[in-house]
Amino acid sequence: FLYEDNVKIVSKLEDGSAKLEESIDEYTRGIQLKKQCEAKLKEATMKVEQISIDKDGKISKKDFVRE
Repeated sequence: FLYEDNVKIVSKLEDGSAKLEESIDEYTRGIQLKKQCEAKLKEATMKVEQISIDKDGKISKKDFVRE
């Protein structure tokens, strides 16, 4: 829901329908949501494992390394 909420905030700010004070509050909320999304993405990336199968059919797992 974080991403969807942030999309709504951006749309609202872009269409100019919000008053100045509301725009500032929405922008602040958007920054908070962005930080939460980044934290969740970092956490998910750390959990991902790379699974590979060698020529003999042996399955191995190792931590995903971002290149």
